[in-house]
Amino acid sequence: MNKNNGKHKMILNSAGSVFAAHGFHKATISQIAAKAGVADGTLYRYFKNKDDILYQYITYKTEVVFTKMRAAVLKGKSAEDKLKHLIRCHLEEFQIDKNMAVIFQSETRYMRDIQSQIEDISKMYLDLLSDIIEQGQNEGVMRQDLFVGLVKRYILGAVEGVISTWVSADGRYDLVSMADPLVDLYMSGVKE
Repeated sequence: MNKNNGKHKMILNSAGSVFAAHGFHKATISQIAAKAGVADGTLYRYFKNKDDILYQYITYKTEVVFTKMRAAVLKGKSAEDKLKHLIRCHLEEFQIDKNMAVIFQSETRYMRDIQSQIEDISKMYLDLLSDIIEQGQNEGVMRQDLFVGLVKRYILGAVEGVISTWVSADGRYDLVSMADPLVDLYMSGVKE
């Protein structure tokens, strides 16, 4: 089956909705099929099983989001601008697709079968941050004495923490409004 067609994407988005609402382990193929408006058997034309649906969902969403993140970073000239664009894009994408936020923050954390996929996603994000941090150090706006690995994990952890809190609050506030304060906190620290 052609995985680039609209039905495949519709099933993936429907699966995201069902996984976010019921949790991966409680979600059923029948619920996904019903949400997508297709017969249960149709799902097996595109996916091996429920685990494969989750794997392909994560792959699909990652490709879409990282394409947007890379484009956002390219809009910035300075390292600080690039960092703002990256974090704002990250938060926007999760705010726009709350199901994706729930799945990435809740469902994927404890699933061993997809840990390598999640590690690959983290590595792609950390690679984007490495380039920005290196540029910032070259520009003299980011400290040279800090370990880049620590800085990257600090930023990613802060962004993930903000998203996790937003998901826990059921999305009751503007997630994107946290982008500039996050960058400011990193760039200026908490010193008076």
